[in-house]
Amino acid sequence: MKFHIVTIFPEFFRGPFEHGVVHRAQSAGRLEIQIHDLRNWTYDRHRTVDDRPFGGGEGMLLKAQPLFEAVEAIFPERAPRAQRASQPDGTPGQKVLLLSAQGRRFTQAVAREFAALNALVLICGRYEGVDERVAEHLADDEVSIGDFVLSGGELGAAVIVDAVARLLPGVLGNEDSTRNESFSEENEGLFDCPQYTRPAEFRGWRVPDVLLGGNHEEIKRWRRAASREKMQRLRPDLSGSREKRQN
Repeated sequence: MKFHIVTIFPEFFRGPFEHGVVHRAQSAGRLEIQIHDLRNWTYDRHRTVDDRPFGGGEGMLLKAQPLFEAVEAIFPERAPRAQRASQPDGTPGQKVLLLSAQGRRFTQAVAREFAALNALVLICGRYEGVDERVAEHLADDEVSIGDFVLSGGELGAAVIVDAVARLLPGVLGNEDSTRNESFSEENEGLFDCPQYTRPAEFRGWRVPDVLLGGNHEEIKRWRRAASREKMQRLRPDLSGSREKRQN
């Protein structure tokens, strides 16, 4: 799978992708990440990527022209969305994402959706936002990593790449790792269960006896109940949504 990140701060990604799972996956050829400097698609002396919003207001907006040309250079066969009536969801296997606080929330289910693609372009917004024509006619999807505002889309892009990469075949050493973790389909959307390691007792706090008994059926039941309890305690909003879906 190929990830293409369009940004005005290409140096930002030197750190996040040079460590851990993503770095190992790149080294093993499981995925490829290409960082594209948006200023390469500007033509004035100052390499200008932003301008004032029509109608007035605070801040500056990223201009449509360099973003359209950047994406069209990455996917040469791609036409603006308005011209793709026969392919309303974009070219099969490819998607263009606009990182935005206004987008649909990025979840584990969305990460699985993206992991089925061949290529993903992530447009990192900046300043006060992006010319709306990018969202309307270029991006296939507008995505947010949470209901808060960041200075730009770079952090969100790094989060999405990490979450999607670990779902790709062969990226993790043990394929069961993604099946049993929080929010997985196999785990019915629950949290991962509470985990403990040695010593069995630490500062007077003892590991639940059921985990030390060796009865795998009892351990399985305890873990499922503990997952439900922890989700209800820490994220009652998710717990309630899950119960509604089941009913």
